[in-house]
Amino acid sequence: MSGLAMSPLWEGFSRLPYRQRMGRIAELTGFDQASIEALSGHPVTADVGLAESCVENAIGYFAVPLGVAAYMLIDGCDVVVPMAVEETSIIAAASSAAKFFYPHGGVTTRTEGGLSIGQIQIPGPKDSRRVVEAIETNQGYLLASANELVSSLTARGGGARRIEGRILPGMVVVHVYVDTCDAMGANLINQLCEGLKPVVEDVTGEEAGVCILSNLTDTRMSYATARARQVDRRLADGIVNAYEFAAQDPYRAATHNKGILNAVDAILLATGNDWRAMEAGAHAYAALTGHYRPLSRWRLEGDDLIGEIRLPTAVGTVGGVTTIHPTARACLKMLGVQTASELGRICAAVGLVQNFAALRALSTSGIVKGHMNLHARNLAILAGANQEEQPVLVEKLREELQHEKRLTLTRAKALLSEIRNSEVREEVAIGTK
Repeated sequence: MSGLAMSPLWEGFSRLPYRQRMGRIAELTGFDQASIEALSGHPVTADVGLAESCVENAIGYFAVPLGVAAYMLIDGCDVVVPMAVEETSIIAAASSAAKFFYPHGGVTTRTEGGLSIGQIQIPGPKDSRRVVEAIETNQGYLLASANELVSSLTARGGGARRIEGRILPGMVVVHVYVDTCDAMGANLINQLCEGLKPVVEDVTGEEAGVCILSNLTDTRMSYATARARQVDRRLADGIVNAYEFAAQDPYRAATHNKGILNAVDAILLATGNDWRAMEAGAHAYAALTGHYRPLSRWRLEGDDLIGEIRLPTAVGTVGGVTTIHPTARACLKMLGVQTASELGRICAAVGLVQNFAALRALSTSGIVKGHMNLHARNLAILAGANQEEQPVLVEKLREELQHEKRLTLTRAKALLSEIRNSEVREEVAIGTK
């Protein structure tokens, strides 16, 4: 196949100076100057009042680098994906893998369900089955009561959709399924459950206990699929083998899923979302069958390599930090998303692409070499190289990787010393001419 042509605005993007990269981003996204300034972090870090409104005992900010993943083709559209992350190689790996899938049509996504879950516990009921029957019989009344508690949400088209009882050993748990529209909805659901508690007690004749949302939102799922046609068989077999390893072994699956969440967490942090809730839900979903499994799946169909992922995605594009933080707002604008569903699908797509990058590295050159290649920049800084020396030292470190498996700070310092001694000798030679 001839493949799809990529935007020329990505050409040489990673090698451009900062200002030129920002110019390209403005062309790709239609950013205005205010949005570009928000990405720099300067207006935010200067505003201690914003920190005061987000956390207690605020004393400042801890800045995390913000980059963009390139070549992301999602549902036929070029998407500029902001990623806030401190780990070397994550953004580069995601971009490289996205470039691999681009000529094959990129990634396609879909959403299934849109309901979050609130829980009201009834510990030690006298008759569990009678409690469940009471919940079912009075569902209309309970739903009406629930929606009165979140009238602003129902006015926006959301609200409680159904209520059911689940029997567990020694307790009944009432599940309240809520459409939170485009909000993540944690606070809304917690308020709803606590407000509904006396109504449930009245209906069941039992005393309720814990009332809180669940971060396992398997009723709010995002799916992504990527297909690469006529893939080199050795590479494809390596990818599938690496997946099978994760499918059989929870020790490997934990690291497999961590790689997926490298990308997802970075997007959620950039957009002001609760990445910890996403992590908890993803890992719980991975273990839902009783055996911890990979969140993605890779298989061969003839000469085609197909990857699929399913993620619970309780994310939001309104409310909380997503609304009040100028950098989060700028990142959402960069993504071009309006709804929580769109954001969830992008998370799934980039998570799948990131997973491919990790499996490709594991099944070919190994994970260390690629990471070390990018880590060379960090080593150059740690070794004490100045701005003029850094590119020279990075190049020498990368040359070392051609015959060494890893780089060390000790070696970086030694190479820097050689560079400086060489410069001194050159200056002396020039002076004696």
